[in-house]
Amino acid sequence: MARKRRTNINVKREIELELNPDQTHRLLGNNDENLKLLRAEFNIRLVVRGDSLIIEGEEEAVDKVENIIDRLIQNIEEGAKKIDRELALQLEMSQTAPTADIRIERGKVAPKTDGQREYVSAVRRSGLTFAVGPAGTGKTFLATACAVEALRKGQVERLILTRPAVEAGENLGFLPGDMREKVDPYLRPVYDALGDMVGRRQLEHYIDTGIIEVAPLAFMRGRTLNKSFIILDEAQNTTPVQMKMFLTRIGENSRCVVTGDITQVDISSKTECGLLNAVRVLKDIHGVSIINLDKNDIVRHPLVAAIVKAYENESL
Repeated sequence: MARKRRTNINVKREIELELNPDQTHRLLGNNDENLKLLRAEFNIRLVVRGDSLIIEGEEEAVDKVENIIDRLIQNIEEGAKKIDRELALQLEMSQTAPTADIRIERGKVAPKTDGQREYVSAVRRSGLTFAVGPAGTGKTFLATACAVEALRKGQVERLILTRPAVEAGENLGFLPGDMREKVDPYLRPVYDALGDMVGRRQLEHYIDTGIIEVAPLAFMRGRTLNKSFIILDEAQNTTPVQMKMFLTRIGENSRCVVTGDITQVDISSKTECGLLNAVRVLKDIHGVSIINLDKNDIVRHPLVAAIVKAYENESL
């Protein structure tokens, strides 16, 4: 007998918060940070009304959020102090392929490996995420998809994508043309990913209106980036000074992803890699996620995985 397929309908649930003000604050997080994480992770509507929490969305997602909130409330009532860590644990436990899908303007992007799903989950819950891995693991593409999703949901007001323009020094002066013409060749992979996700015409509109900004790393100096989703690509070609400059640009209500491949460092061997330095210095800071992708997460042509594996055994 054929199994009846379940229809995932929209539902609305209400949870009464029988908590004191301090407990309620811990549940919601600073500036409702915990609610924002749950909204982003499960694509649901989640609001506080008086002494109640209203959850609305697809039934499967609402069930998961309700279970997570019940668990957090139980922990708060039992006197637990690290609610943020408990929330992160509950998000990881509830993560499945359907909720890992990234909703963009042209449909959705589905992470294809466990490592990629862990990466997407980290980007959604963390203020700063480092993704380190070889070519073909989706570091830039998935970060860009998450950025487009955050823009579509109104979680940020603009996207800023940057990378070192040329090896080490970012010397753009000798190149012909205006600034965009100068940096276009170096940022072409980012443009391509964005064009696939929002369409070429919409991408041009976003760039012309400043909603999406693509710029070389040097142009980040002296700025404070609020309400933005910021991606630093090819971060293995930064110095520690450049990396510190970039990370200190992150403003209020912003999210940042830093990607890089430590096997493709182009800066001088005498200069410490800014990506490796940052991972070492920041690894124990709460709110920072470090995701290490490997050859098992490569989703390009099968030859790419074989090439990466071959070079692992070769000294260049």
